[in-house]
Amino acid sequence: MLSYTGGLVLLAALLHASWNALLHGNRDRFLSMTWMSVAIAAVSTLIVVFTPLPAAAAWPYVIASGLVHIGYNASLVHAYRRGDLAQAYPVARGSSPLLVTLGAALFAHEAIGPLHALGIAMISGGIIAIALQAGRVSRAGVLAALTTGATIALYTVIDGIGVRLSGGAALAYTAWMFLFYWLMPVLFVAMRGAAALWTPVRAAPAAIASSLVGGVVSIAAYGIVIWAMQSGAMGTVSALRETSVVFAVLIGRVFLGETVNGKRWLACLVVAAGAVCLGL
Repeated sequence: MLSYTGGLVLLAALLHASWNALLHGNRDRFLSMTWMSVAIAAVSTLIVVFTPLPAAAAWPYVIASGLVHIGYNASLVHAYRRGDLAQAYPVARGSSPLLVTLGAALFAHEAIGPLHALGIAMISGGIIAIALQAGRVSRAGVLAALTTGATIALYTVIDGIGVRLSGGAALAYTAWMFLFYWLMPVLFVAMRGAAALWTPVRAAPAAIASSLVGGVVSIAAYGIVIWAMQSGAMGTVSALRETSVVFAVLIGRVFLGETVNGKRWLACLVVAAGAVCLGL
C-alpha cells in the first residue's frame, strides 16, 4: 500500500491541503467554493461524455455521495468562518479517519487491528490537543470542524463501497458524482442572487481564477482517493490522505501568515503519526 498507490494518495494529501488553502485564502469563501464547484462540475461534464457508465449497482452511491458532498461544501465554508486553516483543517480532516475506519468496519466488514486502534487513539488525542489550545479555538469552531469531519467520513465510506460496485469505472464514478456540484451555483444564486456570482468575475478576477484552479486541483485529489479505494482499505486510504494536516499547517504558516505555536505543531504531528499508523 505504501508504494505506488501510497505515494499517489500522499500526493492527493498535498493537493487537498493546497485547495483548502486556496479556499481559506479568499475573503468570500462561499463565493470561492461556488466557483470551485463550477470548475469541478465542468470538468466532470467533459469526462462523462467520453467514459462509459458505471455499473448499475453503483448509482445509489453516486447519488448519495453527490448530495453529501454538497452538505460537506456548506459545512467546510462554515468551519472556515469559525477558525483559521491551521485550526479548522486538522480537526476536520483529522477526525475523519476514525469515523471512516469505524464506518468501513460496520458497512464493509474491514477489520480494525491493534495498530489501527493505536492510530485512532493518536488521532483522537491530537484532535483534543488542538481543541484545547487556549485562546485559539472556540467551542463553535471545534463543533463546525467536527461536523465537517463527519461529512468527510460519510462520503468517503459511501464512495469506498460505490467505486467497488462500479465495475472498475473509477473515473466515470468520480465524474458522475461530481456532476452534483452544479447544485452549488444554483444554491448560491438562490441565496445571494445572480449578480453576486457574476460581478466578482470583473471586480476580482484573480480570486475567481484561484477558485477555478482550486476546483481542478480538488477533483484530481479526490479522484486519486476514489481510485485507491477500489482495492485499498477505506480506513487506510483515508488515513494516508489525512496526513495533509501537516501540509495544511505548513501552508497556513508560510503562505497565509498564520501563527503556529509549538503545541499546535506537536498536536498536528501526533494526528499525522496516527494517520500513518492507520495506513500501515
